[in-house]
Amino acid sequence: MFQLSSAILNRKNNKFEFNKMNRELKLSGFAKYAWFVLAYNIIVILWGAFLRASLSGDGCGQHWLTCGGEVVPSAPQFKTVIEFSHRLSTGLAFFVVLLLFVWAFRKFAKGDSVRKTAFVSFVLIIVEALIGAGLVLTGNTAENWTASRPFWMAAHLITTFSLLAVLTLTGWFAGGGKPFGFNVSRKILVLLSIAVGGIFLIGMSGSVAALSSMLFPSTSLAEGIARDFSSASHILLRLRISHPILSVAGGTFLMFLAGWLKSQFKENGQVHRWANVLSVLVLIQFASGAVTLLMHAPILMQIIHLLLADLMWIAFVLLSANVLAEQIEVENVSFITATQSAAR
Repeated sequence: MFQLSSAILNRKNNKFEFNKMNRELKLSGFAKYAWFVLAYNIIVILWGAFLRASLSGDGCGQHWLTCGGEVVPSAPQFKTVIEFSHRLSTGLAFFVVLLLFVWAFRKFAKGDSVRKTAFVSFVLIIVEALIGAGLVLTGNTAENWTASRPFWMAAHLITTFSLLAVLTLTGWFAGGGKPFGFNVSRKILVLLSIAVGGIFLIGMSGSVAALSSMLFPSTSLAEGIARDFSSASHILLRLRISHPILSVAGGTFLMFLAGWLKSQFKENGQVHRWANVLSVLVLIQFASGAVTLLMHAPILMQIIHLLLADLMWIAFVLLSANVLAEQIEVENVSFITATQSAAR
């Protein structure tokens, strides 16, 4: 009996120490900085959306790293100011991620999850910069159209979403998030994988829809719908209709998935929290998409729509991280219990 009481007391003490450690991590300067880096990159992404929607992407011409052949443009036009400021913001994003990477390697031990995600973040910010340079150097900016532009935009979106995901996980791990793996329940892994694929597909279709609305603006909703279904329309216009269809289907799937995960992890408050956040964001995004469509995609609504998409993706990443971490813990407990039973 004394041994059992000691074991329970030790377990409580260990739990107290673990919770104390988590609180310290949550209040650490690194964790706060990691979330700041994520927030700053969202701002850079939104400014990039304004750059595209305002047709300012060619403000520096087909020059990179310089702007119009100059380090600092002289007597710039308004679109040059927008393009140059965006380049400055992305350059600063590189350095804030670089600091995150260096700080993580100095603060955390080899093999720590924070180190891994910080390293991937640094790699992705480099890839993001190279894709941006490629768009400029190939002339795929503003109202210019080439057959390769949708592929550049798809690569840009995939890289951006991947960067947001690893930055989110960096903040989560630094704040005490448990390590997780993918050797978990097959059903959960398949459903999460479908959701990831669907989110990326919706994002890419949204990029195409935004590009087609910019290149081929319509004066009314009826005219826009007619052009979407016309065989004489440009391929981008005929692809535009796929975005609302995919968005409704994908958003509905995400809400059902969030509800199902809540039922599977009834005792996990974090799973419930992020499942609820995701569901609310999906509903708001539905309303945002409808308003954007009815208003013929004004710049402000495009930016709001993109912001909501980014927040939905972050909420889904945090939901998935909590689910996978819980799965690992449950399976470890089950394995230990089975081993102890076999030993008896």
